[in-house]
Parts: sequence; C-alpha cells; structure tokens
Amino acid sequence: MLLLGFAGMVIGQFMAILDIQIVAASLPQIQAGVGASADEISWIQTAYLIPEVVMIPLSGYLSRLWGTQRLFLLSCTGFLIMSVATGLSNSIDTMILFRALQGFVGGAMIPTVFAVAFTAFPPDKRVTASVVMGLIVTLAPTVGPTLGGHLTEWLSWRWLFFINVIPGMAVLFLVSRYANFDKGDPSLAKGFDWWGLGLMATFLMSMQYVLEEGSKNDWLNDNLILVLTIVAATAGPAFVWRSLTYRNPIVELRAFANRNFMVGVVMTFTVGFALFGGTFLLPLFLGRVRHYSPSEVGTTMIVSGLAMFATGPFAGRLVRALDPRILMFGGFMLCAWGMWDARLVTDDWGFWQFASVQALRGVGVMIAMIASQQVTMSTLPPHMVKNASGLVNLFRNVGGAFGLAFLNTSLTTNTAAHMSELTSRISQTNLQMQDMMTGIADRFSTSIDPDGAAMKAIYGMMQQQATTLAFGDAFAVLGIGCAVAAFVTLFARPVRPNPSAPPSDAH
Repeated sequence: MLLLGFAGMVIGQFMAILDIQIVAASLPQIQAGVGASADEISWIQTAYLIPEVVMIPLSGYLSRLWGTQRLFLLSCTGFLIMSVATGLSNSIDTMILFRALQGFVGGAMIPTVFAVAFTAFPPDKRVTASVVMGLIVTLAPTVGPTLGGHLTEWLSWRWLFFINVIPGMAVLFLVSRYANFDKGDPSLAKGFDWWGLGLMATFLMSMQYVLEEGSKNDWLNDNLILVLTIVAATAGPAFVWRSLTYRNPIVELRAFANRNFMVGVVMTFTVGFALFGGTFLLPLFLGRVRHYSPSEVGTTMIVSGLAMFATGPFAGRLVRALDPRILMFGGFMLCAWGMWDARLVTDDWGFWQFASVQALRGVGVMIAMIASQQVTMSTLPPHMVKNASGLVNLFRNVGGAFGLAFLNTSLTTNTAAHMSELTSRISQTNLQMQDMMTGIADRFSTSIDPDGAAMKAIYGMMQQQATTLAFGDAFAVLGIGCAVAAFVTLFARPVRPNPSAPPSDAH
C-alpha cells in the first residue's frame, strides 16, 4: 500500500517537473495559436517558474500543517484544473495567468515526494526510493522537449496541457486511497508568519524574474531589472533574519548548520545548473543552427534520457556499496567530460555527434543526483526532513535559473565577440574573399542586387559560425562548472553506505 501511494505521488511529481520544459520545443506553434509576440511567448515558461519557486519551500510548512496527503491532493487538483484552463486559452494574457497558477499550485507536488522517501520508508528502502526520484527529476526535463515536440506535431500544442488529465486522475485515486503517510498539526496555524511569507515571496519572485528576464533586457541597464535586483537584495537578508528569529518560521533554515546538508545543497544547485543548462543548450543549438523541427530535436535529445534511465538501477546499487562522495565526484567528472567534449561543436553536428556527449552527461547527472540526495538528507533528523526537502528542490530550480541566465548572456556576448573577430580577419581586398563574393554573386545574378545578396549570404555564414563558436564556449563553461563541483564534494563528511543505518543527529 505504501508503494502504491508513493507511486501516485511520483507520477504527480513527474507531471509538475515535466511541465517546465514540455513547451520548450513548441513555443513557435503556441505563439501562432494565441497571437503572441516574441517577447510575450517566453512568459509561457517564466510565468510557470516564478510562482513555483515560492510554493516549493512553502510546501514543507503546509505539509506539516495539513498533512502530506491533503496537501498533495489539493496541489494535484489545482494543477489539473489550471492545465485544462491553460490548454483552452485563446489569448496570451489568460494563458500566462493560468500558467502562473498552474506552476504555483503544482509546485507542492515536487518536494513532498522527497520528504516521504526519507520519512515514510524504512532505511533499507530509502536508496530505492531515491533512485526513483532521481529518475523523475532528471528524466522529466530531458524528455519534456521530446514529448512536447511530438505531441504538437501529432495533435496540437493544446495537448501539451491536456495530456496531464488522465495521469492526474490516476494520481488523485492512488494518493487519496494509499498515501495516508502522516497527520497534520493544526496548531501550526497559530502565529502563521505572514511577514515571513511576504518577504520570501518578494525575494524569490524578484530573483527569479531577474534571472529569467535579465539577459533579454540587458541586465541592470533595464530599470525594472535594476529595481527588482535591489528588492531581492533587500528582501533576501530580511527573510533569512525573520526565519532565524521568529518562533514559528515558514522555512526552517537551521538545516544549513549541518555540513553535509550544506555541501549537498551546493551539489544540488550544480545539478540544476548542469541538468537544465544542458537541456536548454542542445535544443537551442539544434533549432538555431541546424534548423531542426520539434520532433527532430526530441529524437536527438532522447539519448540523454535513455542514458539516465539505464543508469538509475546501477547507481542505486553503487550508493549502497560505496561512499556517496566518491560517486558524486565521479558523476560530476563524467558530466564535465561530456560537456567539455561539446566545446568542439561545429555547425554540422547532429544526432550521432551529440550521442556520446549526451550519454556522458546523462550517466554523470544521474549518479551525482542520487549520491547527493543521500549525502544531503542522510544526516538530518526526521523532524527537519520536510523543510529540508523544500530547500533542496528550491536550490535545484534556482541553480537551473542561474544556469539559463548565465548561458543566455554568454551566448549573446560571445556571439557578438566571435562575429567581431571573424569580420576583423576578413578584408574585401583579400583575393579569396573577392573570389567568394564573385562566385556567390553569380548565383544571385537574376536578383535585383547580386552583390548585395552575396554580402548578405556571407554575413549569414559568418553569423552561423559565430553562433556555433559561442555554443562551444557555453558547453565549455558547463564542463568547467561540473569539474569544480566535483572537488566541492570532497568537503562532505563520510556517509555510511549501509542502508540499514539510522540517520545520525545533525550538529
């Protein structure tokens, strides 16, 4: 019965994480369907992520107040209603509103599964539960663009949201019948920290907006980004102070006093950076440089998902047998290897060239994810687990947001830099350049301005080369980040691989 309830929660968690990326390969089709501008359509993802980051840490408090089962059922029900409403939307404004509500109410389904895995299961089953969670967390964003691309081509973009209904009904049945893991504590409602909630929401939403939109708006040169950066920098410390001094805080931050939890949070942040960063870069390259269709992007991306799926069971066995720190180090180094290899990307790379890159990244991220979960949660006392699971998931999402913001800025800056470098090397007095211009102009001899068309064609080739070099730089940055994270794992305390050992107390 425990397994059936947990299975229902895992499906719900998969849906909530999947919906972050399921629209990634289909934004042009959604844009045409609701008549949105290029700037507006990016909010289909942003509107989901900004309120979600508030619910993820809040869910630990709500789970203790209402109980895990009630919170999960409310979250899933709201998620399904908002999914249907989003799919039925005919304007960008209503779609953004329902998408934001979908992200907020669905956010509670993500961290509660982590808490159940480390509190409801006996010690010898926790590694297995951790493997299942690792598969969900890594697979969902990876297969999201694949599934979304195929759904859009087979049916329509509206089915990106309608598809949640049938598995969602199964989740409601399984959780309502088999997931009575704990009881709520109504006394927590007394003295609810509204100031803490306000500060947390202000800090997280401002930070998430800055990270999501900053690269598009030239960062602090944009007045709104500047104001929200100041707001986040002010509200963040105020929220930390409130949480440490209030008698009934919304988020318990004292888990950070545990060294393994602190190291594990850094690892989780890096996993989010590598997971969402890699999932962001590859589809963008295939669409922007190779001009792949959504289904072609999905087919190419599937290698990473298959590698993760195949690695999960083996990673679970390794965690039982070896020091998780060794596995975290090895996992991050494998991921670094794959990303570093991709720095050599050229504009003719496709499925087979990216296969080894994706395989190394997929295997490495899965091993690092499962091992870091054990290091992060294994030395915390049970009463801290619910809040800690919210913090772990928050840092993974924030790591992903930081990764996307950094990579977006890197691509824009480095493309311009490489373009400037390429143009500086080429002179129209160069004989090879003149021959190329003449040859291309001959091809456009029937056009009104053959020389102008030739210049435009050469500019396009140079722009594509500069873009490709910028993607190589971005892959290299991901590789270096994973390698640095590998060495941070060495600061964790030893964790006994014996799964029957009870968790030690935090100090």
